[in-house]
Amino acid sequence: MKVPKTMNRHCPRCRKHTAHKVIQSKARGRNQAHPLSTGSKKRVRLRGERRGAGNLGKYSKPPKPKMVGKKLSKKSDFRYQCSECKKMHVQRSGIRAKKIELV
Repeated sequence: MKVPKTMNRHCPRCRKHTAHKVIQSKARGRNQAHPLSTGSKKRVRLRGERRGAGNLGKYSKPPKPKMVGKKLSKKSDFRYQCSECKKMHVQRSGIRAKKIELV
């Protein structure tokens, strides 16, 4: 998928359509995003186990079929920087594509 390096988009800060610079960003890990939160790793581990008392009939039913397999493409994550106020805006929902190229 080819994406132009500059786009005309609405800037919520300027409240008008201006030229925006397109920047592709990578998702950062939990340690990079919040380096001081040491308890977050423990909370993630505990989220899967020990959710409450009792099984609520969970193990008395037959197991549900699970969706298996890896997704072949990632969703695009673009940031748009306004040329006038230099404010950055995040893309609401990405588009699935195997390869993204800024042209």
